[in-house]
Amino acid sequence: MEDKLSVVGKSLQRVEALAKACGETLFIDDMPLPECWLGGTVRADVPRGKIRAIRRDPAFDWESVIFADAGDIPGKNAASMIRDDYPALAPGEISFPTQAVALIAAPDRQTLLKALSSVSLDIEELPPVLDVEEAARGNTVIWGDNNVMDEYRVACGDTEAAFSSADFIIEGTYRTKHQEHAYLETQGIVAIPGENGSIEIIGSMQCPYYVHTALVKGFSCPPEKIVVKQAATGGAFGGKEDYPSILAFHAALLARKSGRAVKMVYDRKEDLLCTTKRHPSIIRIKTGVMKDGSITAADIDILLDGGAFTTMSKVVLSRGILHATGCYFIPAANIRARAVATNTPPNGAFRGFGVPQSAFAIERHMDRIARETGIESLSLREKNLMKNGSSFPFGQVLNEGVSAGLVLEKVLEISGYREKRRQFEEENKHSPSVRKGIGLSLSLHGGGFTGSGEESISGIASVRVTEDRKVEVLVSSVEMGQGASTVLPMIAAETLGLDLSDVRHHTPDTSVVPNSGPTVASRTTMYVGKLVQDACLKLAEKMGEKAGDIQELPSGSFVYGRGKFKNRADGREIPFFDLADLLASHPECIEASVQYSPIPGFSWSEETYTGDAYKAYAWVANVVEVAVDMDTYEIQPLKAYVSAEAGKAISPVLASGQVEGGSLQAFGYAYLEDISMKNGAYTPAHLNQYLIPTSLDAPDFQVDLQEVPFSGGPYGAKGLGELPMDSGAPAIAAAVEHAAGVFPDRIPITGEYLHFLLLGTIPQKRQGGA
Repeated sequence: MEDKLSVVGKSLQRVEALAKACGETLFIDDMPLPECWLGGTVRADVPRGKIRAIRRDPAFDWESVIFADAGDIPGKNAASMIRDDYPALAPGEISFPTQAVALIAAPDRQTLLKALSSVSLDIEELPPVLDVEEAARGNTVIWGDNNVMDEYRVACGDTEAAFSSADFIIEGTYRTKHQEHAYLETQGIVAIPGENGSIEIIGSMQCPYYVHTALVKGFSCPPEKIVVKQAATGGAFGGKEDYPSILAFHAALLARKSGRAVKMVYDRKEDLLCTTKRHPSIIRIKTGVMKDGSITAADIDILLDGGAFTTMSKVVLSRGILHATGCYFIPAANIRARAVATNTPPNGAFRGFGVPQSAFAIERHMDRIARETGIESLSLREKNLMKNGSSFPFGQVLNEGVSAGLVLEKVLEISGYREKRRQFEEENKHSPSVRKGIGLSLSLHGGGFTGSGEESISGIASVRVTEDRKVEVLVSSVEMGQGASTVLPMIAAETLGLDLSDVRHHTPDTSVVPNSGPTVASRTTMYVGKLVQDACLKLAEKMGEKAGDIQELPSGSFVYGRGKFKNRADGREIPFFDLADLLASHPECIEASVQYSPIPGFSWSEETYTGDAYKAYAWVANVVEVAVDMDTYEIQPLKAYVSAEAGKAISPVLASGQVEGGSLQAFGYAYLEDISMKNGAYTPAHLNQYLIPTSLDAPDFQVDLQEVPFSGGPYGAKGLGELPMDSGAPAIAAAVEHAAGVFPDRIPITGEYLHFLLLGTIPQKRQGGA
């Protein structure tokens, strides 16, 4: 099969690489927009309260700007996401610091800043709920009936009997804090008012149709009145899944009231202080373990801090519980997961959404079991690994494609883990100041939406031949740095037997492209890519059928392959684009659309939360080497070995880049990135206060790509984007444990936290995470 592929599986240059490298790509703040006004936001500075008044200084000339508040919203005051609980503008009550209360548009930045400083809020403060465990107790209710936004339960086997017969009972609590997306380009939207109340949105975003839905609801207008176009997007990582709906709502409200184009682009400070972050978590695990290392029972409690409103908490929580047991088969398990509200900024989607928290907990717990029982941690993992025929606590049985053992074997091979573990222990005896450690972790990630999510979306993909002899891929999947504008055309080119240069990805625009679903959940290549492949097959079929008509030949006289239509009767060949030119007067024959069809053999019950949660899983194993300075408490990742199995790698170079980038992001989550909070608000206001890994912090990477094709993906591809984020953090923690002899059970492992661990004391709980 590999020899027959001419595009897929090749490391071709990204289609947008040259434009970006040469600075030709225009991002939102680069676009020439004559007479465009600038928008800004009046924000609360308390976590909870009632708005008594919004006061505007009479000394300022309010005729020179446009002012809007909740009373100006024509439709539903909610930035519609999973729920409609997040007000676009505070309607009278404040639920978190930095919540948007009012908006101002001005002709220039100086006037805008002056106007913003001329507004003050009179707020009656109320006692806030800032601690996630306090919120879970429900003594003060700030959301719904009991602060619980969502709750799931999953169970299998007889846990009571399994615990009673276990040789060891091992318990642990694991905590993670917020993480900032730190995308290169901050949030940005332009809203342009049109005739009869229409609005055009151009923005840096992941999900144009999410924004479209939010504005249709917020402005109570027909869908055709709203057009949403994606601009070049400089990174997202999930942070531009939910928040652009809020910012687009703000910009559109100002544009509609002013009758002018309005641009809102956050500076880094506003982006850091106001946008969504990764959910902090507290995960408690109790396991029953036999003397031979078999884990027979697990009781797991997952608690996520959702912040003030839901955003994406429901799906983050869902991922968390479904991945709670990691790559291990546990015959009896009882798992509970809750997302609760606090008076802090809402948390949202972030690469891996829910799995990094669960993976950190279960992988650290495996190391705790090893530590407390004396069973070597690698042997413990090997003993309990899922295999073909294993089942998850929610009932899904994996009969094929279980690659946990494969990636573990490969990462051990390329890293020399066993030998280095012994080597470092010996070297550390003679190096009291700087010690080296090596850590191991595993994870898996279900591709696409959970359960029947893909069926609910029923995504559509289209392809068409353009006048300039190109095949255009029409989907709502966006290019945000991950390579979609290269990978999707590669799939189309391979399917049609064309060169990559013959295919292009149309920038998502809701007035042009169908809704193929959002660019999230590692679904773009796996699901949308399959739709593109099927649409190309349908296009070739339609063109071949019509070719028989125009050549006055029987139906089915032409067969297609390798970029040419061949006449079955005389062997004459017509190149793809030559036939497209002949069919130009029949435009319906040079375009094709397909809609997602359920993959047979999978079933899911949303009511019982049981069944086949994902059609395919990707698998990853990490080994990381670190140096720990025992005097300064600094941690430095030195080498990282990653083996990942995500089906066929459509573009190996892009796949390797995803693995390296996602792993480095996970390492930052583990030891470097620390968000502190004060009175419910984030305190880091620039990237000097919130440190992220730079090139100097990146270890030497060795990436191994394994390919176990999935029949439901294009050319066997599965989802990859989220996977590298999932298991890097526990590998770092395990390596620090090996080097320093302490047991980190929370992240980030800052110098302060490591100092406390070495002293044998527990740091006081500080606000800023679970």
